[in-house]
Amino acid sequence: WTSAALEFPTALLLDQYVSENWRENYVLTTIWNEAILDTLAKRPHFILLSIDAPISVRWQRFRERCAQENKEAPALDDFVLRNDEHLYDPLSSLATLSSRAQIRILNPTTTIPQLQASLDALNLLDPARMRPTWDQYFMQLADLAARRSNCMRRQVGCVLVRGKRVISTGYNGTPRNVTNCNEGGCARCNTSKGGGTGLSTCLCLHAEENALLEAGRERVGDGAVLYCNTCPCLTCSVKIVQVGITEVVFSQSYHMDTQSAKIFQEAGVHLRQYAPPREGLVNLCDLGIAKSDQA
Repeated sequence: WTSAALEFPTALLLDQYVSENWRENYVLTTIWNEAILDTLAKRPHFILLSIDAPISVRWQRFRERCAQENKEAPALDDFVLRNDEHLYDPLSSLATLSSRAQIRILNPTTTIPQLQASLDALNLLDPARMRPTWDQYFMQLADLAARRSNCMRRQVGCVLVRGKRVISTGYNGTPRNVTNCNEGGCARCNTSKGGGTGLSTCLCLHAEENALLEAGRERVGDGAVLYCNTCPCLTCSVKIVQVGITEVVFSQSYHMDTQSAKIFQEAGVHLRQYAPPREGLVNLCDLGIAKSDQA
């Protein structure tokens, strides 16, 4: 864990220094085992990134480096063997470390300026990566509620909020005391009917319906916001308008989006789509700036 200015003999001393100077940004490139990672990852101001590229791209880059240094480049099969040793050696645990990264960057870019521009577009310093915004917080609660869904067609979660306080939550599935949808309780959902068809025979309550029923009109009050991981359907949109919701925030589109948006617009309900900071596997070429060596 060295840089041009800083060097620490242990991860604990590094952690202590950064914790005392947490308003500054630091980059650490030498994390070689989980013990070091565990020491650093307990801090709320730490983000783990892994950076990789297709093995053919890395082989080509290594050949070019060898040529610049007047060294003989290894054959591809030898390079692959060295790669596997580096990645899967039990002592290094590099594959395990990479699997724990919040952001896994795939870098097939051709130049350093392309790489830098792509990283700027990714906005790694977005404060929401450290502490969720209110939108991110409530949408993650909606995603968590969706995991309780028993519907066979899709998992939908909903959170009703007023004054940044949760009023109620809901998820889709069959009513109380009725066999769960995923146990055969709803015949319509357990068939291959297309989306939007056979809804009159569906026994599953929607996540928005459950949240509205749980809250009731009096608890919803004025200025309530509905967060849902999927854009409400037309039927739910009418009910949302009726109980006095003033804003609807969703993350995933649905095939009735246009119809629902029309209802909300006419009723004066603000509808917007939420997009969180990109995490997981990110191909820098998908950001529209970089070009791939494989193009």
